[in-house]
This record gives sequence, structure tokens and C-alpha cells, in this order.
Amino acid sequence: MSNKPLILILCTGNSCRSHLAEGLLRQFAGDFLEVASAGSKPAGYVHPLAVQVMREIGVDISTHTSKHMNEFLNRKVETVITVCGNADQACPMFPGQMNRHHWPFDDPAHATGTEEEKLAVFRRVRNEIAAVFRAYADGRRDARQ
Repeated sequence: MSNKPLILILCTGNSCRSHLAEGLLRQFAGDFLEVASAGSKPAGYVHPLAVQVMREIGVDISTHTSKHMNEFLNRKVETVITVCGNADQACPMFPGQMNRHHWPFDDPAHATGTEEEKLAVFRRVRNEIAAVFRAYADGRRDARQ
């Protein structure tokens, strides 16, 4: 257990977007925030293309697992960030929760076409998530000073 504030990133399936966001936020602010992700209806796996596009930028999420948000009901969650509409609607209040943000992103798991076309969608969503979560991490870092 960490004494860092816990940021919980929620998505419905906890297979793509929430893991992209978890890996990125951990990279940007893991020195002062504890970061986890979960889903309201976990898919039971982390999408291989999510792992691949994160590896491309030097972030390893290959050991992440798909978890149910109820696993965090007994934890003090400081901030909940939902990255899809369904998770925002299904999100309970967590003990100690002070903040809630909803930043929806397209679900790359629904990408169609060739492998390269699917990868392009995963990369686009990864980059969009990176921009938003880098700004969030920078704001949190600035607030600490």
C-alpha cells in the first residue's frame, strides 16, 4: 500500500483505454500518484494492440490485468477518472473519493480493417489519452509546489 493518492481510471471493459491511461499516467506522475484501472464489466484481458502501441513509446503494460471496479471499494480512492460513457454512468462513489473527472475517448477495440488500420486507431487514441493525462499530471505536479 502506498501513501500516494490513488487515482482510479475506469472504463467498461478495462481492456484498452483505461490501461492506456493507467500506463501513461503512471509514467507521467507515478512518482507522486498511485495509479490503477478497472472496469464495470471487465473483459478479462488487456487488448494485445494496446500492449503493442504502449511498447512503441517505451511503456510496458504487458503485466496489467483486467479488474472489476468493486476490487477498489475498500480502498481510499482520491480521484476517479472515467474514460468512457458507460463507466461514468456505472461508477459508484468510492470511500474517500474527493474528485471525479469524465474524459471520454473512442474505444480502439472497435476498430476495423487491416491490422495496420487498427493499429492507427490504437495509436491515435493513445496519443489523445497521452495529451489529456500529461496535462492532468502537470497540473497535479504544479499544485504540489
